[in-house]
Amino acid sequence: MALKKLKRKLSPMKAARKKPAAKKAAAKKPAAKKPAAKKAPAKKPAAKKAAAKKPAAKRKPNAAFMKPMTPSAVLAAVVGAIPLPRTEVTKKIWDYIKKNKLQNAVNKRLIDADEKLRAVFGGKKQVSMFEMTKLVSNHLK
Repeated sequence: MALKKLKRKLSPMKAARKKPAAKKAAAKKPAAKKPAAKKAPAKKPAAKKAAAKKPAAKRKPNAAFMKPMTPSAVLAAVVGAIPLPRTEVTKKIWDYIKKNKLQNAVNKRLIDADEKLRAVFGGKKQVSMFEMTKLVSNHLK
């Protein structure tokens, strides 16, 4: 009987010992949440860096392209005689090409020159759009 009494006394003690262990396990779970909370603020500075890059993405026009240039007499027959920036000269040439349907029907990157453009392009009958800007720049002062 003495053993039974001793077991009864020990069993509540074992239960009492197990309860704090359960509390410790519960205490560990919130501790696991704290590192997760630390990760969230780490993401916010990354978002701020991306936001900081957006204002820097705005480009300013290059002053060299905006400077009015005087076209030669040959180029003036196509775009006019008044001084224009390079960007406007290119726009006016493209307007002339589209108005007179001078783009190659098969390959739109090629331009079939008429008499006025042939003088600008140095006598070439057909020029690519990339070569066109190079040839036009020779006629700007």
